Amino acid sequence: MSLSAPADPRRPVDVCVGIQWGDEGKGRVVDLLARDYGVIARFGGGDNAGHSIEVGDTKLALHVVPSGVLVEGTKLLIGAGTVVSMQGLVNELDMLAKLGVDISRVHVAARAHIVFPYHATLDQLGEKQRGGAAIGTTGRGIGPAYVDRAGRLGITFGDLIKPQEVLATKIRQALLTRAPMFAGADDVPREKDIVGETLALAKRVVPHVVDDVRFLHDAIARGERILAEGAQGTMLDVTFGTYPYVTSSHTVAGAACTGLGVGPTAIGRVLGVAKAYCTRVGGGPFPSELSDERGERLRAQGREFGVTTGRPRRCGWYDAVAARYAAQVNGLDALVITKLDVLSGFERIGLVTGYRRADGTPCGIEALGDADLRVDVEEHDGWTDDIRGVRRIAGLPAAARAFVDRLAAVTGVPVAAVSVGPERSALAV
Repeated sequence: MSLSAPADPRRPVDVCVGIQWGDEGKGRVVDLLARDYGVIARFGGGDNAGHSIEVGDTKLALHVVPSGVLVEGTKLLIGAGTVVSMQGLVNELDMLAKLGVDISRVHVAARAHIVFPYHATLDQLGEKQRGGAAIGTTGRGIGPAYVDRAGRLGITFGDLIKPQEVLATKIRQALLTRAPMFAGADDVPREKDIVGETLALAKRVVPHVVDDVRFLHDAIARGERILAEGAQGTMLDVTFGTYPYVTSSHTVAGAACTGLGVGPTAIGRVLGVAKAYCTRVGGGPFPSELSDERGERLRAQGREFGVTTGRPRRCGWYDAVAARYAAQVNGLDALVITKLDVLSGFERIGLVTGYRRADGTPCGIEALGDADLRVDVEEHDGWTDDIRGVRRIAGLPAAARAFVDRLAAVTGVPVAAVSVGPERSALAV
């Protein structure tokens, strides 16, 4: 199966999502595919996400700007389903400008919601109050911003274009409503400060704000293809993930429609991205986790530390039960396996093929999170070859090729490509 699918003018929007607990390497896949699309559009999440891209000597850690930013001529849209810190966006734009990137190509949906500093304060207070039951958020205010959006207290980027009195009134209302929640905060936000900071940042941000629905549908009318980029992973989806240990937005492919304002008939191919093993940041169930030397080795060889927070990631074998579930809820057409090179040198490689209760009874994804959950692990031969120079799946060592074939079989989705190194070109198809 080819990584680049032929264009279908009847279905101009393709979707790329992660099918694990995030950090699967979606950014480098989107960056590689971007040259085939007119617009790369991020459909959800905030700057709690982190996408790493390596192109030659250039290494980027993006948090909110879509991953195709290094492909000249491609337009980038931060979609309506996102929540965005204005200061974080300005910082990212400044970083890209210093690299010589034309940041006029970066657009923000007028319908996207703003993450304010008081959202971060509420996030951190909430985690503190949960104590041992803390979710493990990044503390950047993403959850509280989505709460305000659902509670009709949110403020959009489109509001920045309205008269200052309208913006100030909305900020005042949000602060008054949330005032009781700031008890215990070291620095209670003041309306005057928030309004002043917002107006100052608006001067930088407003030139990038667009009517997102018109922007996308005008591009489609011109015959341009759209690549919808997800953030986090399927198992962190607020509905279909390991609730309550999830993010605050929808991360599955269906969210591309609601996060961008396109109908389901516009969706073409859905591409899933998964590591050849699994990682997770923060609390919550993680059945394939390795709390031994093998987990430490995966972390070290895979450089498994959060792009956004720097936190060490929990590491474990590929979980086929979760992967099959993710393939179903996303409607995957093809799969990209990343970081296969990290497994080089392991004598034996594990693959979780099933779950069981304490009494040995087989169970499925519905038992994820049960305290007595056990896993069936299938072991495979490892390989010692350096595979970073391989560019065809058929050219992989026999053991590596057999492992990739097995991942496709247990996930139920054909593998279109395998990454064998961090650089953009290190891909076997």
